[in-house]
Amino acid sequence: MSDLFEDDSPKTSNAPEFSVSELSGAVKAMIEGEFGYVRVRAEVGRVSRPRSGHLYFDLKDEKAVINAVSWKGQVARMEVQPEEGMEVIATGRMTTFPGGSRYQIIVDNVEPAGAGALMAMLEKRKKALAAEGLFDASRKKPLPWLPEVIGVVTSPSGAVIRDILHRLSDRFPRHVLIWPVAVQGQKSAAEVAAGIRGFNALPADGAIPRPDLIIVARGGGSVEDLWGFNEEIVVRAAADSAIPLISAVGHETDTTLIDFASDKRAPTPTAAAELAVPVRRELWVTIQELRARIERALTGGVELRRQRLRDLGRALPQKDRLLDGPRQRVDQIDLRLTQALINGVRNRRLALSEAATVLRPSILQGRITAHKDRLSTLSLRLAPALARGAGQHRRDLDRLSARLSPMTVSRTTVQARRDFTQLSDRFARAAQGQTHRWRAALDQRAGMLSALSYQETLKRGYAVVRDAEGGVVTSSKDAARMHEVQFSDGRVQIGGGVASKPAKPPAKHATKPKAKKEPGSGSGPAQGSLF
Repeated sequence: MSDLFEDDSPKTSNAPEFSVSELSGAVKAMIEGEFGYVRVRAEVGRVSRPRSGHLYFDLKDEKAVINAVSWKGQVARMEVQPEEGMEVIATGRMTTFPGGSRYQIIVDNVEPAGAGALMAMLEKRKKALAAEGLFDASRKKPLPWLPEVIGVVTSPSGAVIRDILHRLSDRFPRHVLIWPVAVQGQKSAAEVAAGIRGFNALPADGAIPRPDLIIVARGGGSVEDLWGFNEEIVVRAAADSAIPLISAVGHETDTTLIDFASDKRAPTPTAAAELAVPVRRELWVTIQELRARIERALTGGVELRRQRLRDLGRALPQKDRLLDGPRQRVDQIDLRLTQALINGVRNRRLALSEAATVLRPSILQGRITAHKDRLSTLSLRLAPALARGAGQHRRDLDRLSARLSPMTVSRTTVQARRDFTQLSDRFARAAQGQTHRWRAALDQRAGMLSALSYQETLKRGYAVVRDAEGGVVTSSKDAARMHEVQFSDGRVQIGGGVASKPAKPPAKHATKPKAKKEPGSGSGPAQGSLF
């Protein structure tokens, strides 16, 4: 029973109490203090590359795993990027991540754990790229025989570019474009790939000429020094190049992945220049030899044909002998043709004589009678045939008239009457308009005639002097013939005549006007002017 009355409250302790943050900070300080800078040899496990540019991966062995992280700036400075399955030596500092309750190493640099690790990674990458077909022989392009422009991707300050330019100058000088790149280090792969793609991006007709051939060159070195040419970005740029590409990386014994993706591999940069262009002197000698061979062939061929022509000419007969046979055949044909014409005319004359003896009036009369009887027979058959045809057409007409209903006829008649009415109205309007135009033109011409008539002139105070025969006196020399004066309101006879109503203008005389008399030559007394 005494146990029921025991105190169940927890026993008090003098141990200090920590918050989670304080405890995590203490662990972090202890780890960073004890393992400030470490080098770890391990195998790379899972690798993650988020968009931020940081790198997260695992370092593991057969018993443990350590989380590793490299920030964006550290990744950019790494010469070798860690890949899964790669054995490396990672250098960095230990720390903790309180948000995940784990410890990790912040890696500053990664080095392959010996040449074996590098070669294993290289072989693995080579198999992966080969599986994609980047090394297939069908993708390789033939090199141009004599390129106009050669693009070189290399370091501008090394001995490689000088060797290439010197060799090109000795063999066949060409226009060379240099794309300067770093051939070693972290930036090497990106710059080499950019150089290859940059040459391919040049326009064919731009200010900078587009190369016909690209040479990627670098001198010899260790596996680590040449590692930039094993990067995947460089291999893909070489495989995608539309311009033929020669790889000349390292010495003859050095092999990089760009050698498998290029169109041609050169053992040295100098050998690349030899592959790029032929020897100009050798070409000149070859051309001279070919020219001499062509001249000898042409001369020999012409001489051979000349000799053959002379041989054939000797085998031919003389020209007179060639014409003897045809000339004789022509003479024979002429004789035969003349005799054939004579015989033909004779035979036709004989046939005509025989036909004339048979031709008698009785025969002609008989043929005329036969044709007349035949004509009578046809005329007798024509009347019934016409009657039958007329009857058939009449029946057809009756059938069509029966099909033509009165309603259709009425509709057609109404439409025709409407069309006729419209046409008659148009004709009436057209006739009326034409009449108005003619009347206006006639009035215009009448007005012009009235304005230009001499009667209008008389109304303005002028007069017309006429002689006894109605002619017009127009000169003072004819004053003796004046008989009357015509005004606008009538005529007045000279010598006491009375005014008369305006008369129609007399018709023109058909007789010739009298000859004019000279002044003072008349027998009658002279008469002065009325005005």
